[in-house]
Amino acid sequence: MFQVQDKRPVNLDMATIKLPLPALVSILTRVSGVFLFVGMAVLLYMLDASLASESSFEGLRRTLATVPAKLVIWAIVSVLIYHVAAGVRHLLADLGIGETLRGGILGARLTLSAAALGIFLAGLWIW
Repeated sequence: MFQVQDKRPVNLDMATIKLPLPALVSILTRVSGVFLFVGMAVLLYMLDASLASESSFEGLRRTLATVPAKLVIWAIVSVLIYHVAAGVRHLLADLGIGETLRGGILGARLTLSAAALGIFLAGLWIW
C-alpha cells in the first residue's frame, strides 16, 4: 500500500505555541471543571464531618478557622466563580452572541475580568 510521507515540521513544544485568548479561556474552563470535581469531594467530606457528631462539627469549625483551610476554601470558591463566568460566556455563544473573532476576544476579556473581580471579592469575604 502507498503511504504519503508528510515532510512538514511538527512542533510539539507547547511552550512555543501562542494560543488566542478565547482558546485559553476555553481550556481553563475545562481545567476548572476538573478542579471543581475534586473540590466537591473536599466539600462533601466537610459536610459529612459536620453532620457526624457535635464534636466532629466543632473540630471542623476549628480547622476551618486556620489559614490553610481558608486557602483551600478560597481556591474552591475561586474555581467555581471562574467556571460560572466562563459557563455564562459559553451559554451566550450558544445563543449566537460573541461568535465573531472580535466578540470572542471581548467575551474572553470580560470573562477574565468578571472572574478576577469575583475571586477578589470572595477573598475579602473569606478572610
